[in-house]
Amino acid sequence: MKKCRITVMRKAFYRDLSEKYENPMEHACDVEEGQVFITEGWKKPEGLCDSAWESMSPFVMTLAHGGEDIYEGWMKNKKSVMISCNDGFRPVSFLIEALDEEI
Repeated sequence: MKKCRITVMRKAFYRDLSEKYENPMEHACDVEEGQVFITEGWKKPEGLCDSAWESMSPFVMTLAHGGEDIYEGWMKNKKSVMISCNDGFRPVSFLIEALDEEI
């Protein structure tokens, strides 16, 4: 099984939606743009939120097991995917890349 690199590419915040629909939150998201996580099989990398992991873990496992060209031609690099977490107020985009390094 291959390791995968997860890079935080972009964080967004939809203030208008948050103000209209969300209860105030003190601590919503800890990741920073450019932050990198390395997977070790099925284990969620430390510091990555559960919600983001739930959105990306099937793609991580596919790439870790040698799968590529997800959605047939979607990504320029066939051994990668771009996935966003499912937070509708603060979506975060993650680039997931299979590494040559084995676990």
